[in-house]
Amino acid sequence: MRTEIFQKAIIFASMLAAAVAVSVSAQSPATNMKPSVVTGDVVSASAEKIVLQTKDGQLDVPLSATTQYKRVTPENPDPRNAVASSFSDIGTGDKLLVTGFFSGDKKTLPARSVYLMTKADIAQKQVKDSERWTKGIAGKVTAVNHQTNQISVEVRGLMNTTTIVINPKADTAYRRYAPNSVKYSESKAGTIGEIQPGDMLRAAGEKSPDGASFTAEEIVSGAFQTVAGTVKSVDTTKNEVVITDMQSKKDVTIDLGTATLLKKFPEEWAQRMAQFQGGQGGGMRPGGMAGAPSGGQGSAPANGQGASGAGGQGRGFGGGQRGGIDEMLDRFPTITAADLKPGDVIAVSSSKNHTPDRISAIKLLAGVEPFLKAAQMQAARGGQRGQSSPSLNIPGLDGVDLP
Repeated sequence: MRTEIFQKAIIFASMLAAAVAVSVSAQSPATNMKPSVVTGDVVSASAEKIVLQTKDGQLDVPLSATTQYKRVTPENPDPRNAVASSFSDIGTGDKLLVTGFFSGDKKTLPARSVYLMTKADIAQKQVKDSERWTKGIAGKVTAVNHQTNQISVEVRGLMNTTTIVINPKADTAYRRYAPNSVKYSESKAGTIGEIQPGDMLRAAGEKSPDGASFTAEEIVSGAFQTVAGTVKSVDTTKNEVVITDMQSKKDVTIDLGTATLLKKFPEEWAQRMAQFQGGQGGGMRPGGMAGAPSGGQGSAPANGQGASGAGGQGRGFGGGQRGGIDEMLDRFPTITAADLKPGDVIAVSSSKNHTPDRISAIKLLAGVEPFLKAAQMQAARGGQRGQSSPSLNIPGLDGVDLP
């Protein structure tokens, strides 16, 4: 969400640089001098200068009586819509875009113009964005109708599973998660044509009164997979784990990058949740979530909130609400490759690729054996005995970064 503001600031900088370059060229075509454009966060501000934290480090921005101040909003950072501002509006933590000509030593940038985006405006935008996305839906794509531009999504909660039809608006914005990433900040512009059945999808917009359809203003999707199995070997030097995939029965090498989230389900908590998934009930709190072990890491939030039902609100693709499984996952014990040993049962989320024998993990969860047993029991009860692909439902594994 915060990075979305930064991305807009970059677009804002590009637009402003182009506008300023045209203006200067028109005024002094002989010299063809173009002002520099720098963005950053305010470290300190005085009547004489502003210290700006940029991507390249801190920069001194001397001010003068001729410096012009303007203000833009995070919703519309286009400089053509900027309004008059003043130095007194600038505070620590605000985001600035400064134009001017660098000094000879490149250590200072005397400001010609200062465009301001206040941290208060940014914070207000973040709250609005958070509300917008948490009122949205998240789930797995089951069908895409390119003739009607409708997308059917299976929204899964602990209590039930519901299919909702998404109707994108004419101006709906599409984004696609980057390979091996569930970070919204790393997503790229996409199209509805890239969305395929089996993809995970999150949409912001408005649900119909009956909850059967959803009008989308923005859609972000990605092709992810879940692989689960028994640890065969661990190489802490290479930060790799080899498992025997429970579905293919083949060995899969898992690369654990520096950004991989590694967590472990507390045993009692995993057993209770898996029992409920398996239809055995018990251990359920009024909030709809299985009771967690009391005290210590991995215990349930005090409010007892859990994964959502058909609404599918929240951070996880599985439909977990804020205060539910995603928040609890943050509280589960963090582990490293060194904590894993042969015989452990783990599950991994990753981007789908063309090398099924080697994947890069986005999330790795240990202590998931109860969920795998529950999936096998459900497959057997449903007449799927002998099949190698029981449906896996491991809470928290399919969560993504909230825009």
